[in-house]
Amino acid sequence: MGESLYIIIAGIIGLGIGAVIAGLFIRNNSKKMEEEAKEKAKSIIREAEINAEALKKDKILEAKEKYLKLKSEFEEEVNKKKNIIITNETKLKQREQSLSKEIEQIKRKEAELDSKKENLNAQLHSVQVKKEELDRVTNQRISDLEKIAGLTKEEAKEQIVEMLKDEATTKASSQIKDILDQAKLTATKQAKKIVLDTIQRTATEHAIENCVSVFNIESDDVKGKIIGREGRNIRALEAATGVEIIVDDTPEAIIISGFDPVRREIARLSLHRLVQDGRIHPARIEEVVTKTEKNIEEEIIEIGERTCIELGIHGLHPELIRMVGRMRFRSSYGQNLLQHSREVAKLCATMAAEMGLNAKLAKRAGLLHDIGKVWPEEAELPHAILGMELAKKYKENPEVCNAIGAHHDEIEMTSMISPIVQASDAISGSRPGARREIMDSYIKRLKELEELALAFDGVNKCFAMQAGRELRVLVDADNVDDQTASKLSFDISQKIEKEMQYPGQIKITVIREMRAVNYAK
Repeated sequence: MGESLYIIIAGIIGLGIGAVIAGLFIRNNSKKMEEEAKEKAKSIIREAEINAEALKKDKILEAKEKYLKLKSEFEEEVNKKKNIIITNETKLKQREQSLSKEIEQIKRKEAELDSKKENLNAQLHSVQVKKEELDRVTNQRISDLEKIAGLTKEEAKEQIVEMLKDEATTKASSQIKDILDQAKLTATKQAKKIVLDTIQRTATEHAIENCVSVFNIESDDVKGKIIGREGRNIRALEAATGVEIIVDDTPEAIIISGFDPVRREIARLSLHRLVQDGRIHPARIEEVVTKTEKNIEEEIIEIGERTCIELGIHGLHPELIRMVGRMRFRSSYGQNLLQHSREVAKLCATMAAEMGLNAKLAKRAGLLHDIGKVWPEEAELPHAILGMELAKKYKENPEVCNAIGAHHDEIEMTSMISPIVQASDAISGSRPGARREIMDSYIKRLKELEELALAFDGVNKCFAMQAGRELRVLVDADNVDDQTASKLSFDISQKIEKEMQYPGQIKITVIREMRAVNYAK
């Protein structure tokens, strides 16, 4: 127990001595480090002072250089402005000198003008005095002459005017007579020259409108489909369109015969659609024909617009454009009406240009001169007067309206374009091969034949076939029975014999078809 106490005490004493020794060692080292730090700080301060002094000198030098540079630039700017001011002062002095000279010249001229004004006033006064004196002398002489002649001044003036008027009238009448005599000698020759030049410069077709159209097919196998079993397809097509379909040995062609161009066109377009579609049977034929009849009006408008564009005619009313398109499906004495109107328009433009008139207005009148022939409704007026009324209705130029109405001398011509349209119409219609009187009378006879049959009750449609040798009448099956259909055929034949003249005989076929249609839903 005592030994361990001694050991503990000895350990404590040893630790104390070690701590004292360690503290003395640390104290000595910290003094050394403090001295080294102070020495290092002093050296850093000295270096910083040296660097700061050098930087200060550099900045002072840089500031001096910048100051000197700015000073030189400022002096240069000042010198420039000073030079500009000196130049402007010199210019102002020069302007002042020139203005002074001009002012002196103006004052000199004003003085001259004042002197001239005084001279003119003096001269004017003397002239006024002389005028008054002259008027007094003249009035005295006129009064003396009036006393001598026994006439007043106004009466003498009237006599002189009458004498001059008679003399001028005599001379004018003589000159007019000479001009008219000269015109009579040259007018016929000049007119013939204009007409011949116009005809030579206008290329026209000499073919006339016929009553058949040719429908081309790719192969003869199609003919069998068009005819159908026991001819039912071709009969349906003829009944729907009112034309005659001729299928013969002509290679790759089918003939469509009919006097009405619209029916022929409907039949041609319907055949084209049916052949392209490939489905050819009576129900499909009726469907296609109905659609084609609706679309033919669009084609008419397209033809009218294309014609106006080709002729360079603009601003026509849409209804007039539609009438121009209808001309494509009308004929006059066998001559296609649209082709005739186009030809007349070109002839009118050429003649008007030769005579120095408005060629565009003349061309417009030439195209529209026969629009009265395509009016869909029956009218008692001649086609020229009807066409004039239509042109007035759609706000056409008065000269165009007069030319349309006067081209067959129904009204008086009031425009220079009117005789041009009349002459061009005669030229177009009188060409060799242009028209056929027989063709026009033939078409008229077929139309009268159809109208005669349509007048009977129960008749829906009527078509003249085979050049008028057959009349096919389609009746309403609900209102006409078989016995009435037979009687109707007889009545039509009797009326034709009494009212019409025709070569040979006419076959009247009354067709009564009963249909029952229902839909499965």
